[in-house]
Amino acid sequence: MRPASYTGSTTWKDLMTSPADAIAARRKLTNKLIAAKDAARLRPFFDPRMTLIAGDGSLLLGAEDVLAAFASQFADRGFVAYVRTTEQIDLDADGLRAAERGRWVGSWKDAAEQSGTYLATWKKVTGQWVIENELYVSLL
Repeated sequence: MRPASYTGSTTWKDLMTSPADAIAARRKLTNKLIAAKDAARLRPFFDPRMTLIAGDGSLLLGAEDVLAAFASQFADRGFVAYVRTTEQIDLDADGLRAAERGRWVGSWKDAAEQSGTYLATWKKVTGQWVIENELYVSLL
């Protein structure tokens, strides 16, 4: 028996999520986890050897350093969230790496908002997209 929504012309490829949609969905989920201040649940989104250059120019090497930085910010009672909004995702020819570009905003209860541009490198590992590198440029 076919599902009620089956039209007969739909292929399995039509039902599969595109890499760009999968990356955008994972980005949105990381935003939710950051707003919930849940550093531990961010771990599956990061390659263990990832690098991150923060908006202030500081360099974080490895997922453990990135998670520790998040945990430290989450302990700050004034921290509200970081929201990253994807503007563009480009894939390599093999469909195993991607570049994501967008805008980011950081907000605190007791401090001025910070914002800027970000670029992230994603790679597909065991069928799942993970962040390999991130660069945040503070512009405000």
